[in-house]
Amino acid sequence: MAELIRFELVTPERLVRSEEVHMVVVPGSEGDFGVLAGHSPVMSIIRSGAAVEVYATAGAPPERIEIAGGFAEVNDKGLTILAESVG
Repeated sequence: MAELIRFELVTPERLVRSEEVHMVVVPGSEGDFGVLAGHSPVMSIIRSGAAVEVYATAGAPPERIEIAGGFAEVNDKGLTILAESVG
């Protein structure tokens, strides 16, 4: 079975999502990038008005989550996106 990564989506008001997923495609300021288990540590500003694509399992269709601004951090614990707002 493929490794999963811990994904958390947070706004200033609340924790929106916290789950184990296969992959997340992040709309970074320098371009989109996919995050899988074992990804190197990185921080990126999120493009405003873009959508995060969450793949629950390998080969599954993505769930698109519209976000406004913020930043993403990948570390040994997983991926955290701190968004100004969601939806």
